[in-house]
Amino acid sequence: MIYKNVKIESFGYEVPPDCVTSSDIEQQLAPLYEKLKLPEGRLELMTGIKQRYFWNRGFRPSDGAILAGQKALASSKIDPKQIGCLIMCSVCRDFLEPATATIVHNKLGLSENAMVFDISNACLGLLTGMLTVANMIELGQIEAGMLVAGENSRPLVESTIKAMLEDQSLTRQTVKPYFASLTIGSGAVAFILSKKTLAPDAPSLLAGTSLAATKYNDLCRGNADKGMFDGAETIMNTDSESLLKFGIETASKTWTIFKEETKWKNETPDCICTHQVGSAHRKLLFDTLELDSTKDFPTLSEFGNTGSVSCPMTFAKAMEAGGLSRGDKISLLGIGSGINCTMLGVEL
Repeated sequence: MIYKNVKIESFGYEVPPDCVTSSDIEQQLAPLYEKLKLPEGRLELMTGIKQRYFWNRGFRPSDGAILAGQKALASSKIDPKQIGCLIMCSVCRDFLEPATATIVHNKLGLSENAMVFDISNACLGLLTGMLTVANMIELGQIEAGMLVAGENSRPLVESTIKAMLEDQSLTRQTVKPYFASLTIGSGAVAFILSKKTLAPDAPSLLAGTSLAATKYNDLCRGNADKGMFDGAETIMNTDSESLLKFGIETASKTWTIFKEETKWKNETPDCICTHQVGSAHRKLLFDTLELDSTKDFPTLSEFGNTGSVSCPMTFAKAMEAGGLSRGDKISLLGIGSGINCTMLGVEL
């Protein structure tokens, strides 16, 4: 998909207040670590994640999305009434129905003429939402659209710790599927996309490519949908090694297609923003795609894997950090369980 008329007009993000280190989590798991003779510091060593953030108890995904949305609106020059679509894109949502986007839409005071719905696509949700809104803008259906996501990791991490401590049958081998859930962090992000005439100087969304390898849909699965709130007892089982292998394989194929469609080369991006999963994933991704790792903008160590918030918030922080110039090109690389892969190209 090539875009000629789509701008990333503004963005906003919100970092939760409660910083939880990998050491904090290991202290809670001390009885299990002692039983299995697991070395202290294993979690950070394996993943590269020093800390992550949690919302306060009782905080809902919509609450984070609203805060990020308010920031995006505050930095936007677009009349909120011009926003013709609002999509909630996170893994986490307040409840099964109605769409969590309806809560966000109401609180942000957007037009009643806007389309309002949720998109669920694991960690690719917001990138998928960007493509959806970009297509609507390119087709002339709307002038602008907003994507929001609010990930709440506390229930998953706390449920995982509880399950690990209660399962007396765990071994050093069978404990592995739980560790991916301990890397998850919370956060919220919002993007406003618009047609070119509304924001001529804003970064341009140039292209997007997606590829599905759904024969691997069983490598990372959560339990039945009970919402994402305190006490939900959410559990995920992840075959991290296979997900890494086949996720990178899918990314390699996607990158090849992306380069064919955009005429980019491996050297083209001036900055690379990825879905932050783990240090091993990062190294294998850059090695396999033959990308310059010095162009990476990492946020993993500080925030962990924040799901659908990860890649777009990394882009937002890269934009804020400075060092980029007009005309620079940025690639957004996302891999989500399923397996789905989406890659976007942006020009400043």
